[in-house]
Amino acid sequence: MDDSTDASTKLTRRRFVGTSAALGSIAAAAPLLTEQAEAAVNTEPGTEQAVTLTINGRRQTVPVDNRTSLLDLLRERIHLTGAKKGCNQGACGACTILLDGRRVNSCLTLAVMHEGAEITTIEGLADGDRLHPLQQAFIDHDGFQCGYCTSGQILSGVACIEEGHTGSRAEIREWMSGNICRCGAYTNIVTAIEQTAGGR
Repeated sequence: MDDSTDASTKLTRRRFVGTSAALGSIAAAAPLLTEQAEAAVNTEPGTEQAVTLTINGRRQTVPVDNRTSLLDLLRERIHLTGAKKGCNQGACGACTILLDGRRVNSCLTLAVMHEGAEITTIEGLADGDRLHPLQQAFIDHDGFQCGYCTSGQILSGVACIEEGHTGSRAEIREWMSGNICRCGAYTNIVTAIEQTAGGR
């Protein structure tokens, strides 16, 4: 081989083996990728059915695809955007709502599973212009910064109080641990819940 040949163009044994392995992997994966693409194209849309829910005291019947999450129903069909889509995996708590009085991550449950259920979102927590005591406590104690997690924090806090898990700051922290605040307002959130529970 001519010594003047550029080193980057020389075919060494190592480069030959590496290139062959890469090309072999691509060739092996091609049929699988094609099958996945065809499956995606040929997937039939889910069956749509009517679901009747009482949301913030108002009974509503909405036709939804049976694959629609409760979060997507609330945000995209009912246009109640207080519940936030954070991780969409049930890990952050930003989508927390009250479902028949229990706190749930609305991103993890399908809307069609809750025919006849009663749902409370952050939009339905206040009594007209009068804030819920925990909403007011969040303001009084600076329980939020960016506000993205706040609706989920407040609804989870309401449930925490109703469940009786406010015996100590440590207990509140434990029972609120499913709600993440990336701004780090945890101390003030705990104080807001503690004050609200003590004022009942």
